[in-house]
Amino acid sequence: MSSEIIFEVTDAEEGGYCASALGFGISTQAESIDELRAMVRDAVDCYFDDELSSPI
Repeated sequence: MSSEIIFEVTDAEEGGYCASALGFGISTQAESIDELRAMVRDAVDCYFDDELSSPI
């Protein structure tokens, strides 16, 4: 298992930001970069079933 996941961050059309993981089906969005960081961590936690397989 890789020890990191790389996210592509783009400006959302409706405002804010979108983040999509490269090579994984993980996506999220938020109004600010700080909020996006928290949303990315939450999305990764939800994507992986257990802590041992999660890279963060």
